[in-house]
Amino acid sequence: MQLNIQEIQKIIPHRFPFLMIDRVIECTPNEKLVAIKNVSVNEAQFQGHFPDEKVMPGVLMVEALAQAGCIYFYYSKNMEGKKLIYYLAKVSAKFHKVVVPGDQLRIEIKTIKLMAKLGFLDCKAFVGEDLAVEAEIGFGVKEV
Repeated sequence: MQLNIQEIQKIIPHRFPFLMIDRVIECTPNEKLVAIKNVSVNEAQFQGHFPDEKVMPGVLMVEALAQAGCIYFYYSKNMEGKKLIYYLAKVSAKFHKVVVPGDQLRIEIKTIKLMAKLGFLDCKAFVGEDLAVEAEIGFGVKEV
């Protein structure tokens, strides 16, 4: 399954400038999700982080992983049509590569453990073949 930006916006509540997922290129529920985040020089954070050497903040890379994880959970737990609020419970991250404007993050999400209303995911983001960030993310969901 693939998702464009309009389909992504039906699942997660984030909007510009905080929507970090541009496209889902593969989603196999309970198995794997692959998403894309295009890093653009036009993004607001690059005005101050850092003006002379623009670097994507690590916290925003983790946010991109978490948003992709929410989409993965949505389909893995068959939540289609439901409105959900996501709560980040735990993040353990390691950063391996600086990400700059012009890069494309390829985000890969896999299951560690999924339960009815919470989960733990293995998340990685690559620039080309280089690992940029990896994280274990725990979260919970609430229907609204």
